[in-house]
Amino acid sequence: MKYKRVLLKISGEALLGKQQFGIDQEPVKMIAGEIKKAVDLGAEIAVVVGGGNIFRGMKNSAKLGMDQASGDYVGMLATVMNAIALQCALNQIGVPCRVQSAISMNQIAEPYIRHRAIRHLEKGRVVIFAAGTGNPFFTTDTAAALRASEINAEAMLMAKNGVDGVYSDDPKTNPEAKKFDKIVYDDIIKNGLKVMDTAACALCKQNNIPIVVFDFELKDGIVDILNAKDLGTYIN
Repeated sequence: MKYKRVLLKISGEALLGKQQFGIDQEPVKMIAGEIKKAVDLGAEIAVVVGGGNIFRGMKNSAKLGMDQASGDYVGMLATVMNAIALQCALNQIGVPCRVQSAISMNQIAEPYIRHRAIRHLEKGRVVIFAAGTGNPFFTTDTAAALRASEINAEAMLMAKNGVDGVYSDDPKTNPEAKKFDKIVYDDIIKNGLKVMDTAACALCKQNNIPIVVFDFELKDGIVDILNAKDLGTYIN
């Protein structure tokens, strides 16, 4: 197995399924099943899930006349809802799971404590990190890079919705867009590739955490990455 401990970043939109809003049980069950395969393989899996299926801070706050900080906090709460939904799906298939929130809400989630999170991983539990970094003005991409650094993850797996890697342009609108098999961190920043925000990329570069961008709908995708199969785009 190429990677023992990884952090999986899932976009909130991945949980939409065929809906326009909210959480569809089908993609949640599918993602839980893919995580279970990785856990059964012996991997230690941490997860960060976005909240865009419920609320997007910058986009929705402007529509509602909210300042960005308030909008970002609402977005963080959306990630907690997604985390609990995924936790329930994992528990239903026999995968022990803990949710740790960067914003205190002791009735429904543990507070984020780094050493406790690492201990959960060592015991074979999946840990879902919710509420981003706990601070406004930071994306869940940055939260994922931060948590990956804190738990000493060997790689960050970025599951994209309907895109199987990093392209020179949006492949959904530009059929001429070129897919990259391997790139370096600086290519994302220099070329303005919209795969993740620059703060997240810089954090991974600083801590030497490789990033694998792949399509979350790809069956056995996580297991194949753990087993060193080439798929998606590898960033280091």
